[in-house]
Amino acid sequence: MTRIQIPTETIAPSIVNKPIEMYIFLDPLCSACWDLQPIIRKLQVEYGQYFTVRTVLSTQLSKLNNVCKRPKEQILKNNYDVSEIEHPVFPSIAVKAAEFQGKKAALRYFNKLQEHLFLKTRNVTSFSVLQDLANEVKIDVKEFTNDFQSKECARSFQNDLSITSEMEVTSFPSIVFFNENIEDEGIKVSGIYPYEIYVQILSEMLYEEPKKQQPPTLEKLFDYFYSLSTSEIACYYNISEQQAERELKKRLLLQEVERLIIEDNVLWQLK
Repeated sequence: MTRIQIPTETIAPSIVNKPIEMYIFLDPLCSACWDLQPIIRKLQVEYGQYFTVRTVLSTQLSKLNNVCKRPKEQILKNNYDVSEIEHPVFPSIAVKAAEFQGKKAALRYFNKLQEHLFLKTRNVTSFSVLQDLANEVKIDVKEFTNDFQSKECARSFQNDLSITSEMEVTSFPSIVFFNENIEDEGIKVSGIYPYEIYVQILSEMLYEEPKKQQPPTLEKLFDYFYSLSTSEIACYYNISEQQAERELKKRLLLQEVERLIIEDNVLWQLK
């Protein structure tokens, strides 16, 4: 059987000063933001040499005004454990707390949070669940808990809310594209569109057709995205899902990857 060609080393050229900046506005509790994820990943794999990504976390104003849920007897005593509190803004703050341990840690955490919300239907507004997720993606849970309750974390989230307001973003997901020419206005795209539309926007912002780069190694993809579906891997390497499945099963036997089956979804990640 012929082994499929998944690169063993990164061969794509890099651009030191990336000419495009993408501000991606996301609400962790928004299902459309979850649906946008494969599109953003594909853009990063194929054209990531041209742009940097700034993720801006926000939430609907109605969620910010919601009251925290916690045991009534603890409210009366003014003595409560933060792990027993629930609030719809907690997921955004949790991602900001994870970011204090690095951008890759925050990305892994954000992906895991949405995975548990939309595939496992867990209550990610509960701080105790958010702590479980921190442990699952292997970040320091004690540090995460301290950062979550810190003024620095609150200021970081407030800064994201300010950017959302300044750029007049009112729906999620939204993306604002900027290029190096300060005289050019940014392009704001609200909602989700076919992949080709985003490539077209890159072309307009670059004033030329972007060149597709070769995908990195599978290990590098897992290192950056943490978990991937079979269809995503097939798409990135331009192979069939059956070929991708066979390759992944080989790596499963070698204990290089592990398979997660959640409802009808199959995800893969490094062992």
